[in-house]
Amino acid sequence: MPEQPLPTPTPAPPVPVHPDELENLRWSAFFGNDHPVELEIGIGKGGFLLRRARAYPQRNFLGIEWSNEFYRFAVDRMQRWNVRNVRILRSDASYFVRAKCPRDSLLALHVYHPDPWPKRRHHKRRLFQKPFVDVAAACLIPGGRWAVQTDHAEYFEIIRDLLLNHPELEPIPFDDPDFGVA
Repeated sequence: MPEQPLPTPTPAPPVPVHPDELENLRWSAFFGNDHPVELEIGIGKGGFLLRRARAYPQRNFLGIEWSNEFYRFAVDRMQRWNVRNVRILRSDASYFVRAKCPRDSLLALHVYHPDPWPKRRHHKRRLFQKPFVDVAAACLIPGGRWAVQTDHAEYFEIIRDLLLNHPELEPIPFDDPDFGVA
């Protein structure tokens, strides 16, 4: 029997993202394809991002995490599962959305359990503030979806008011069990 060549090992996907890769960001060049893009802010250990990316291989996903510990865990998790349609960035999400995210480019934006910063003196650190909502809404394509979930009652009221009063956003019924967090 002729000797079979050994298969070439599949390289690990380029999951971690270096900030230098984000200058003049174009999703098609960044991911190497023209698939729709979903962004998750505050990915934690990456569980939702992993499930979503595996369920939708014809979409691209960018996850942003500030905590270095969770960032490293999520990068390792994506590499172990060999998920090729995910990139993960360790960055301040507000900065990324304001300075790097192309306008009219996101199919979906996911923000689950953002830090409520409950002490009054820390409220300025909250992600959901009018300037953030303005630029994040501008990143969504027409008809794009923005899913938000929190278990902090006061922060929920603030987020709800910001989103409901934004001229470019409209509430829709939560009728897609596959869209949000289970």
